[in-house]
Amino acid sequence: MPPIAQINDLWFALPPIVVVSLVYAASRHEDAGPLLRHAVRAALWIVGFMAAIFVVLELLLRAV
Repeated sequence: MPPIAQINDLWFALPPIVVVSLVYAASRHEDAGPLLRHAVRAALWIVGFMAAIFVVLELLLRAV
């Protein structure tokens, strides 16, 4: 698969990240301000975790 096609597959991760972040934040806050701030923080954590897993898997694939 060409690299550009692989990048387009990453767009499928965006809706679940947004939904999970909003639901997680809504379980902690009721006001819109704190809810959105918490949702953004949660989304950044999720993206960071996914990026870390990607790096580990990429390093493992290159080592083999």
